[in-house]
Amino acid sequence: MRRSAREIKDKKEIESIIQRAQVCRIGLSEDNVPYVVPMNFGYKDNCLYFHCAKAGKKIDVIRQNNKVCFEMDIDHTIVKPEGRPCGYSTKYRSVIGFGKAFLVDDLEEKAMALNIVTKHYSSGFYQFSEKELENVATIKVEIDSMTGKKAGY
Repeated sequence: MRRSAREIKDKKEIESIIQRAQVCRIGLSEDNVPYVVPMNFGYKDNCLYFHCAKAGKKIDVIRQNNKVCFEMDIDHTIVKPEGRPCGYSTKYRSVIGFGKAFLVDDLEEKAMALNIVTKHYSSGFYQFSEKELENVATIKVEIDSMTGKKAGY
């Protein structure tokens, strides 16, 4: 990290950012062309979970190349001091990481993953029907590495 004073090294602080984030942007690569998708997500035990349609570009790309990156951020504010716009900056907290994505096919594991996503946005547990589980795709990202960064805090 170029500006090491902004690096967040404490895993609890990094996980706090993840828990507060509302959107995770997942970056994929197809034929050396980047593709970024903002998604709802859940996090548990160093893994990210996403749900989506069973067909589409991200599913196709993951089947060809499961290496992914991800980004999420919170507490972002543009700081506009008096003077020239080149002096503007941003306050933020963020997490960027890398991992491998896998499609979850096992219905029990899929139900667990979907409840992790559900818990990120609400409380409680949902009992998914077999039909509901079969009608949705679930993506699990096993995180290889991640770093946190903050500015202005």
